[in-house]
Amino acid sequence: MAHVPSLFDVGSVTHAGRVRARNEDACLVRTDVGLWAVADGMGGHEAGDLASRIVVESLDSIGAPDSAADLLAQCEARLFSANQQILALSHERQGAIVGTTTAVLLVRDGHYACIWAGDSRVYLINRHGITQVSHDHSELEELIADGALSREEVQDWPSNAITRAVGVVADPELEVVTGPAEPEDIFVICSDGLTRHVRDDEIEQHAATRLAQAACDDMLALALDRGGLDNVTIVIVRLLAPRSSEPTRTPLDQEPRL
Repeated sequence: MAHVPSLFDVGSVTHAGRVRARNEDACLVRTDVGLWAVADGMGGHEAGDLASRIVVESLDSIGAPDSAADLLAQCEARLFSANQQILALSHERQGAIVGTTTAVLLVRDGHYACIWAGDSRVYLINRHGITQVSHDHSELEELIADGALSREEVQDWPSNAITRAVGVVADPELEVVTGPAEPEDIFVICSDGLTRHVRDDEIEQHAATRLAQAACDDMLALALDRGGLDNVTIVIVRLLAPRSSEPTRTPLDQEPRL
């Protein structure tokens, strides 16, 4: 099947927030290959900003894919490579814990793939509303899944350690979800610096009613107004109508009539 290029409305923003002196988040926009990513260096540990940058730079080396499957394979290979680089960085620092959450969105040939580790999120907004495509790899999410806590009970929980990240173990646990991608679908990729201040319904309202960059800027302003307690990174990708891969024929292209 021939690849049919898609059109996208894309916006992105990253900010240190109002409390932290350093921005340990990073994001990547590679609309040319259908790849967007957010990485959140593990707060409180050494070199979180380096870890997130390693992931983004590794993903940025991806070349033009031959297919959706090739794009996914390249993405996974780059994430494993980044994992090894971060482990080497940890070794150089006498075993200090270095790592980063990672959330990646791929879109090609009418399908999407979401690859993630940690609590940076990918949302899908469509005619059915907003859905969190990823699920947090965190201690609280595990307690909710086990029935030990309700989602309402964890709203003001004092801490929420992540249980998966890139760069912490030799064989990183990456989770992958795939599905159909249709025109007017909107994806929001973000670090937890956004979701700790902005509710899902507010994310939906902003992303669905504004152009992508304006929505990113508005949600960043909202998170900062509400305290900006962490680094904030947002990438929004709206799928527009695909364009045909076949060249348009004009009268000059037509063969002369006999």
